[in-house]
Amino acid sequence: MEIREATAAELAEIGEIRVGAYLAGGFLRADSGYATTLRSLGADGAGVVLVAVEPGDELAAGPSGAAADGSQAGRDRIVGTIMFQAWPQAGEIVAGPHEAEIRALAVRPLAQGSGVGRALVQAVIERAAKAGVTHLVLSTAPEMRAAHRIYERAGFARLPDRDWSPAPGALLLAYGLRLG
Repeated sequence: MEIREATAAELAEIGEIRVGAYLAGGFLRADSGYATTLRSLGADGAGVVLVAVEPGDELAAGPSGAAADGSQAGRDRIVGTIMFQAWPQAGEIVAGPHEAEIRALAVRPLAQGSGVGRALVQAVIERAAKAGVTHLVLSTAPEMRAAHRIYERAGFARLPDRDWSPAPGALLLAYGLRLG
């Protein structure tokens, strides 16, 4: 598996991976307006979208040329994604220029539990450290327990004073990691 920056041509597929992972996990309703946000994150250039890719496998293709997960066989297959946003493009949770944010960690359902999420989080931590970020933060829904475990194992701790609500009835939990 390789982790690299996404290309502009991959952003539509990445948006569908995000929506598909959130739907499969029960974190998103099909009629949610947040699906539009998930599909468009990174398209404006305000942040870096990273992808985890596995080499393509032409043998995994069906008669249409598509693999079972909808990706195209014979080329690198995106199995997960994460976004890194630094100040000032980052969201409400970021408090200043020394901080950056992780957004939209998503792994294809068939690849979940294989270490893809952990590798993506580690790649963002390394990128943030190289950029001189001293505090990496993120928001996550309370029910995203598998993601919480990934963050906690990477050293993130809860920041309950930064929990916030983007919409009525929606609570997001804050986590943070001090770097270097």
